[in-house]
Amino acid sequence: MALPDHVPADLVRPYPFKLRGARSSVLPRTMIPEIHTYPPIFWAQDMHPMLPGAWIPRSQAALQAIYMDTEHFTVKGTSGFGQMIGQEWYSIPHESDPPLHSKYRMLLNPMFAPKHIARLEDHMRQFARSRLEELRPRGTCDFVADFAFEFPIRVFLELMGMPQEDMATFLEWEHAILRSSEQEPVAEALRKITDYLNAQCEDRRANPRGDLISLAVEGEIDGRKLTRDELTGFCFNLFVGGLDTVSTNMSNQFRHLAENPEDQAWLRANPERIGDAIDELMRAYAAVTTIRLCTKDTVVDGVQIKAFDLVLMPTHLAGNDPEAFPEPEKVDFARKPRHVSFGYGPHLCIGMHLARREMRIAMEEALSVLPDFRIAEGAEIESFCSGIIGPTELPLVW
Repeated sequence: MALPDHVPADLVRPYPFKLRGARSSVLPRTMIPEIHTYPPIFWAQDMHPMLPGAWIPRSQAALQAIYMDTEHFTVKGTSGFGQMIGQEWYSIPHESDPPLHSKYRMLLNPMFAPKHIARLEDHMRQFARSRLEELRPRGTCDFVADFAFEFPIRVFLELMGMPQEDMATFLEWEHAILRSSEQEPVAEALRKITDYLNAQCEDRRANPRGDLISLAVEGEIDGRKLTRDELTGFCFNLFVGGLDTVSTNMSNQFRHLAENPEDQAWLRANPERIGDAIDELMRAYAAVTTIRLCTKDTVVDGVQIKAFDLVLMPTHLAGNDPEAFPEPEKVDFARKPRHVSFGYGPHLCIGMHLARREMRIAMEEALSVLPDFRIAEGAEIESFCSGIIGPTELPLVW
């Protein structure tokens, strides 16, 4: 598509991370230093066949400013999942704006408080350990398929009060929605998952229990119950946010440990530092790009952004911003970074405590159950380089 009239040609730069379908056999974070030689905010074309392009801020400070600026930027409708199948729901609370956003958060925050999530720790640890003990005698696995996707799905099913027997079905839907390059498999999976989630919500109305769906069905904002669309958006937000992002971050973390045996050995000797290590790995290998839509003309870093322009929010650029993190290419488990991999400000990820706990337990159990692991000899690892950045497969041996 033609360059929009208001976009200066000298701000256009090549950008390898597309909105959907991009893959690379190059380690994604090695592409980032060059991008940090670009202007502070630049325009990327060829992001999607239906779009002229998008603005990309490359600094952590710029991302933080846009996260906080709900006057000029909205997140509502930016995923387009509900609209893709002709429905009206949006992911809640992710795709909601103030003041409704804060009301949703007030309702949902207690469900994700550390104290509430801690009650699941024994179940999480049991899920992780039993699967790893199954894998250990093999001496090899594809960590992505054999663990990183299965583990968060089991936790999700437990939280939502759904049968563990549905894991394979959820895995199929998740891959279709978030990994397909064609639209039809995405739409088909969206219809199936929304039908399933709506049925679960109806069941909880008749048979409430102590799971998250029951709490959402019984909860109120402004003295009213959530609508059917709101409940669908809430359940779907948990489905997407709690599965693929955790799986991908976990895969990035284990790839690093497999490729850097000295870091793996250090964590085996210092397991109490696994929490710090995960924070640093989430900075270095930040996986998620969300989207904002400009609603009112504004200026960011001296660049005019017009209403209806898209702005990508690449946490992988923010996490490797040399102005925010000295020597960002180095992974330093003592760094304790204040990254934006869980978002920032009003849109700080509501499930961050759950995600941190899942990743910590997975690493603790893996380093306890599995011997020293490494990448299989001769393996060439391909990575998704789109809204989610991480390996498509991770062949480990031990």
